[in-house]
Amino acid sequence: MFETIIFSTVFLLTYFGVEIFRRWSLRKNLFDVPNERSSHKTPTPRGGGVVIVLVCLIFYALNALFYGGNFAWSYLVGATLIAVVSWLDDLYSISFVWRLLIHCLAAGLVIFEPGFWTEIYLPFFGNTEFGFFQFFGSILAFSWIVWLTNAYNFMDGIDGIAGVQALAAGIGWFLVGSLFGLDTTAIYGGILAFSAIGFLIHNWQPAKIFMGDVGSAFLGFTFACLPFLARNENAANGAIMPLIAILLVWFFVFDSVFTFIRRLLKKQKVWTAHREHLYQKMVIAGRTHAFVAGLYGILSLILVISLIFWLKFDRNYSLIFWLIWFIETIVIFFLTFISKNVDERGE
Repeated sequence: MFETIIFSTVFLLTYFGVEIFRRWSLRKNLFDVPNERSSHKTPTPRGGGVVIVLVCLIFYALNALFYGGNFAWSYLVGATLIAVVSWLDDLYSISFVWRLLIHCLAAGLVIFEPGFWTEIYLPFFGNTEFGFFQFFGSILAFSWIVWLTNAYNFMDGIDGIAGVQALAAGIGWFLVGSLFGLDTTAIYGGILAFSAIGFLIHNWQPAKIFMGDVGSAFLGFTFACLPFLARNENAANGAIMPLIAILLVWFFVFDSVFTFIRRLLKKQKVWTAHREHLYQKMVIAGRTHAFVAGLYGILSLILVISLIFWLKFDRNYSLIFWLIWFIETIVIFFLTFISKNVDERGE
C-alpha cells in the first residue's frame, strides 16, 4: 500500500509537472532547434527532465530519511550538481570541460561517502578482490560514474529511448532491491521507473518535449550510483552490484562503448556531438523513433527478467542467462547491419 501511494504520486507529479513545464517552455520560447545532427525536424521544447530530477530527488530524500534509512548525502549533492550544470547547458551551452569537471566532482563525492569497490563479481569466476591494488577499484568506480553520466546523455538522441531505458533499469533495481531485501534501493528503483513513465507519455514519438541534458545526465549519474547505494544498504551482496548495474543499462553501455572505440580508431573528436551510435544508424536508415526506442526497451526488459531469474536461482542458469545476453546483443548488431544495407541501397 505504501509503495503504491508513492509510485502513483510520483507518476502523477511527473506527468502533470512535465505538461506544466512544456507550456511554460512554449511561452518562453525554450526550444531545441534542429541542426544537421538532429533526429527531429521541428523546434521542440526541451529540459523537461528537470521535473524528473525534482520529483525523484525529493522522493529519494523522503524515502531514505524517513522510511528506508539509507540516505547518502553525497549522492543527493552530486546529483544536484549534475542537474544544475546540465540545466545551464540546456539554456546557455556550457563548455564540455566545465561539465566534465562537475561530473568528476560529483563522482568523487559518491566515492568518498559510500566508498569504492574493493571486490567485484566476475561471471564464471566468482568474487574477485582487488587486494593490494585497491586503488584500481577507486579508479574503476570513478570512471564508471563519469562514463555513464556522459554516455546516457549521448544516448538520448531520439524520442523515447532515454525514457524506456530508465523504465527498464528502474524496474530492474526495484526487483533487485526486493530480491536482496534492500528497501531503499527497491523503492528508489520504482520511483525512477514511474517517473520515467510519466515523462514517456509526453516524449514518445512524436515527442511534445525533450528530456534535455538535465534529465539524461541525471539519470546516467543515478544509475551509475545505484550499485554503491545498494552496497551501502547491505554489503553482503556488494560484489555483484557492479555487474548488475552494467546489465541493467547494458544496451546503452554497449552502444556507447562500441561507438566510442570506433570513433577513437577513426581519430575523431570523441567528445563532440555526432550521429554514429547504433540506434542513430537505424533511424538514419528509415527506422522510426518508436521502433528503435521500443526495441531497446523490450530487449532491456527481457534482460532484466532474465537477470532476476539468474540471481534468484543462485546462478544455476548462468549459461542460459549469458546466452540470452549474447543473442540480444547480436540482435542490435544485426538490425543495425540490415538498416545500413537498406540505407546504402537507397530503399
